[in-house]
Amino acid sequence: MLSQVCLCCLFFSRGFYSCRWTESSSQRRKCRWLSLLVVTLMSLLSLCWLYICFAISNDQQNVNEVIFRTLKTWLNYFLVVVIISAVLASYCILLLLFALIQVALAEQLHLHWLHKIIFCFCVIFITALASGVSIKGREEWPTVLTLLQATAPFLQFGAVGALTLLSPFLFHRFHLAKTRSKMVIAGMFLVVSAAIFLCPLLIHSPCLIEVQELPEKPKLIGHRGAPMLAPENTIMSFNRSLKCGVIAFETDVQLSRDGKPFLMHDHGPDFLLRTTNVKDKFNGSSFNKSTDLTFEQLRTLNAGEQFLKNDPYSTVSLLSEDEKETARTQTIPSLQELLEFAKLHNTSVIFDLKNKETEEIDTNDTVNITLESGIPQSLILWLPSKEREVVKKQAPDFIQVYENETDLEKNNGSHLNVKYSEIKMKNISDLRKRNITVNLYVVNERWLFSMLWCAGASSVTTNACHLLKEMESPDWVMPHSTYLITWILVDISSALVMMALFHWTKHSLCHNADGPSNDNELEVFLTRLP
Repeated sequence: MLSQVCLCCLFFSRGFYSCRWTESSSQRRKCRWLSLLVVTLMSLLSLCWLYICFAISNDQQNVNEVIFRTLKTWLNYFLVVVIISAVLASYCILLLLFALIQVALAEQLHLHWLHKIIFCFCVIFITALASGVSIKGREEWPTVLTLLQATAPFLQFGAVGALTLLSPFLFHRFHLAKTRSKMVIAGMFLVVSAAIFLCPLLIHSPCLIEVQELPEKPKLIGHRGAPMLAPENTIMSFNRSLKCGVIAFETDVQLSRDGKPFLMHDHGPDFLLRTTNVKDKFNGSSFNKSTDLTFEQLRTLNAGEQFLKNDPYSTVSLLSEDEKETARTQTIPSLQELLEFAKLHNTSVIFDLKNKETEEIDTNDTVNITLESGIPQSLILWLPSKEREVVKKQAPDFIQVYENETDLEKNNGSHLNVKYSEIKMKNISDLRKRNITVNLYVVNERWLFSMLWCAGASSVTTNACHLLKEMESPDWVMPHSTYLITWILVDISSALVMMALFHWTKHSLCHNADGPSNDNELEVFLTRLP
């Protein structure tokens, strides 16, 4: 029975890996270990890229918006990239698995040319995307380091397990190698093992704390409302965010040709294309800045149909028919409407002025509109940096929010609003101890919210308020002492198992010394197994 299983594994692994069903020639055996090395490296590369995609998934909407501005066509481009990456990673891992089966059965390796072509495509694909991230979204790389902080303890456990499982193959090769080769193999194995076993000494995660030391859950701020459940920057969206218990509405303000502040995130060429039906309403016209239209013209645009059509977050199916009908009737709201809505619900408002070229003029008009609305000044979280001193005089009770730690310290401020990837976890904890309110944006994934929760963030700006509000605790919290004990036990167990496997492989080779002397007799040898 065992021999039949081995022959079956050999048959399929040889066919998939080499696309052949007969023995390899001696001429092809020279590069067998190079072949295995290439497959291993490609598997690691594809897994690393998939890990990077997982980290960037928190900002996948930003990725889609950047590509949309170039192609002018909406598609969930990030999802397409993830699917292709997952397929390539699965393919490489499966290929590595079949290669290891052939090694275990003493079969010669020959990587088929088709696999080499696919590997070349994989390298080009990953390199091109990684370069794109570096050029267009270099701020995403710190997110990968943040994800490492969140997953490092568990990745180390997984790496120890993988090392233990792969060690028999290495030990088998070690026992068959000559003296010089043995030294190389042993040296590499010891270096890799030491790195994996001792890396917890370098692991620092904010969630490695005592449960009683866990800070309170960060408050939620609705990023453009609740854009997963309603068209962004519409009254419907802000209304949906209220059901999540948000403490503030986050939005973006621009001024129309007649000087009226309205809500719109996109700016620059075709700034209305992504969220409205401007292409149908003004066919053939191109609007590159907010002052190209009056507010009455902007008001004629539909701000909900594109949300239902494009389904940017794949959440439209969660809406009821009544909610979809409400979304279809949404229009571009003015800042005045939002302020009145926030006043009615006693909810704070934080916004940025998108037109940096005219920010000084826009600031004056925006402050006047805000004061005329009658909303309590204490509900306004003032973010624009230009003309801040003038704003302080006009509206002394506005809460001044700063965009970086330098300005915060310089002005002796008490509120900081910064992208989560631009601040260290330790700094968040230190600022909290000084009673400084720290808001991080934009946080959509559970793992990231958990990390910022452990670090002590006061609040987060999010697209996914309906998901984060359901979290009653971080995904994981572990006392540092418990982690150290677990780390030591896992490492010791792995070392003992590998020592046993080392002697077992050596004994097996000695016991089978009278077996087949070359690979051409493998099937005959396997048929003799019970």
